[in-house]
Amino acid sequence: MTRKYFGTDGIRGTVGQSPITPDFVLRLAHAVGHVLRKTEDRPTVLIGKDTRISGYMLESALESGFNSAGVDVVLLGPLPTPGVAYLTRAQRASLGVVISASHNPFADNGIKFFSAQGTKLNDEWEFAVEAALQEPPVWADSASLGKTRRLEDAAGRYIEFCKSTFANDLTLKGMKIVVDGAHGAAYQIAPMVFHELGAEVIAIGCTPDGLNINDGFGATHPQALVNAVKTHQADFGIALDGDADRLQIVDAEGRLYNGDEVLYLMVAERLARGEKVPGTVGTLMTNMAVEVALKAKGVEFVRAKVGDRYVLEELDKRGWLLGGEGSGHLLALDKHTTGDGLISALQVLQACVRSKKTLAQLLSDVVLFPQTLVNVRLKPGQDWKNSPELARQTAAVEIELGNTGRILIRASGTEPLLRVMVEARDPEQARACAERVADTVRSEAGVQVC
Repeated sequence: MTRKYFGTDGIRGTVGQSPITPDFVLRLAHAVGHVLRKTEDRPTVLIGKDTRISGYMLESALESGFNSAGVDVVLLGPLPTPGVAYLTRAQRASLGVVISASHNPFADNGIKFFSAQGTKLNDEWEFAVEAALQEPPVWADSASLGKTRRLEDAAGRYIEFCKSTFANDLTLKGMKIVVDGAHGAAYQIAPMVFHELGAEVIAIGCTPDGLNINDGFGATHPQALVNAVKTHQADFGIALDGDADRLQIVDAEGRLYNGDEVLYLMVAERLARGEKVPGTVGTLMTNMAVEVALKAKGVEFVRAKVGDRYVLEELDKRGWLLGGEGSGHLLALDKHTTGDGLISALQVLQACVRSKKTLAQLLSDVVLFPQTLVNVRLKPGQDWKNSPELARQTAAVEIELGNTGRILIRASGTEPLLRVMVEARDPEQARACAERVADTVRSEAGVQVC
């Protein structure tokens, strides 16, 4: 089956355009309510949101849709996505719902769901919801309508949960940390977490107005964090995205570390404490230097498709705990059921405090391979997958790189583009190989290659 509405992370789009309209969102909640009531007489759903102005409208539509299907609702207010996942599990709710478009601009919004266990829901559940959307609504009678209440201390409960993942015998006293909340869901929570663990906190990107989420601040715009760390002579800088499930981190020198490096650090820190780490999961885009460094420590490394959902699926299949993406989506399943930017940041700070080493020192074994990415426009109907010449050139590059680099070719999911990525220890070799393969694609598309 193919999905009509659900993507890789819920339902997302531009507000006011299908499907992110109040009438559809009401129908969606009503359909989800009927799916829930097939297994539970009186379900309870938690609803959290980020700081987009459209969150008010969509929250009301969800509330009405659930109530009309006989489902009780608990409103959490602005709360990070992983906070909703945590409270869904802690409150023994039937479902968690997040109104957010993550790192997208404010004009977009979306709806995503968590199971009672605080995990992403499977394909079968999404298919059941899409099937229910095709059925006419069945309104609950007045005596059976759902009720709504607000959980007033939702933020406080999540703050305590985040702090509980940091070692009890350690403190952040003496540290100065810049915290960038992207004007998003963690704008109040993130500064408080680090402050309550003892740090001096300088907050930026923490004054949302409904329209400025992810605008020039946060994990997708890390230069603001780099500048603030240098200006305030801070020890660390931590940037989250709009719903706080993604992390970027900066050291005292103003150097930015990506998710690949943080993943390696999380593994190395556990190994240093004598814990066993049989393997970890990255994606097709994870830098090869991380794979090499992990294997040198005896840790198996597996690549999943791009997307934290696929990383989680691979971890579950293998019974492993640690995985992530270079974008800063990181999973530590011994700490939380889903990716959490705050908890990932605390894992990094814990490693630095415990070892009394800087990030640069802890990551001295990992020197990221230079990457060259070339986007090549495809002509309509161009069958690049079955091109003999492209296969020949790709094989030649693989032989040339050997175990000192790799090539990845994949189609864009949103544009008629072929993405050719080559990474190698030698940046000039990476560039030359990527261009050679890209020229093959261009030639077959009828583009003049100089």
